Amino acid sequence: MTSSPQPVTSDHPATDEAAERLAAFIRRHPRLTILTGAGVSTDSGIPDYRDQQGAWKRKQPVQHRDFMQSLDTRRRYWGRSLVGWPIMQQSRPNPAHRHLAELESRAHSELLVTQNVDRLHQRAGSHRVIDLHGRADEIVCMTCDYRCQRQAVHDRCYALNPDFHRYRATTAPDGDADLEVDFSGFRVADCPQCSGILKPDVVFFGDNVPKTRVQRALDALQGSDALLVVGSSLMVYSGFRFCRYAREWRKPMAALNLGRTRADDMLDLKLDARIGETLAATLAQL
Repeated sequence: MTSSPQPVTSDHPATDEAAERLAAFIRRHPRLTILTGAGVSTDSGIPDYRDQQGAWKRKQPVQHRDFMQSLDTRRRYWGRSLVGWPIMQQSRPNPAHRHLAELESRAHSELLVTQNVDRLHQRAGSHRVIDLHGRADEIVCMTCDYRCQRQAVHDRCYALNPDFHRYRATTAPDGDADLEVDFSGFRVADCPQCSGILKPDVVFFGDNVPKTRVQRALDALQGSDALLVVGSSLMVYSGFRFCRYAREWRKPMAALNLGRTRADDMLDLKLDARIGETLAATLAQL
């Protein structure tokens, strides 16, 4: 069990007010389905994709179809990943992750559905978690289903491309990096069993979340008292769909997120406040 958070003082009146409102929401609806997004992990050093208006901060990430059909796309992806992945791999849970684990330990979280692929919720102590978009630390062969740890593929890529040890670049979301070099000679590590395409076990843009994963999350939502969204703009439909179902099933909805969300006009409670501090103060009031 995580340690109890310290109350936030009156030096943070906006946080106090947000926490009071969220605590009241949880008292009214104690069994929550919680949906989290990139905003939960930014304090762990993992960049997010969108600004506070929900717009892209950068070019869209790799598309599933491009990755599968284009060797050049895979060269670029793995070459940039050699620089960006270590930051994600070395990231640690921040207070927001720990506070959400505390909600579970207090029986307020029926299920935590995360759009993140960093596994930080599990490392913080959450047990009932669905990785909606998969997990970035594992690799799967798209032909024979061979699986391995991602670091093993990076080690092979470094052995095939030793010059890439010298590159440094700004970290980008999900293990990417802002590296712009000539990738045409990059040698991609293929499946050691069948020479098929190796891909992180995550749902790339343009691909679909497995139906069984979605159904498990919907079953939890249907059995919950309410939906709480934390750190997500909900601009991606795979997350927004849960708000649509919650409205259809007349489940109350709250969101704690810096900036707008796609579901703002559907929410019963919208809190535009810092996540870690607000969750800490909320737990102190429950």
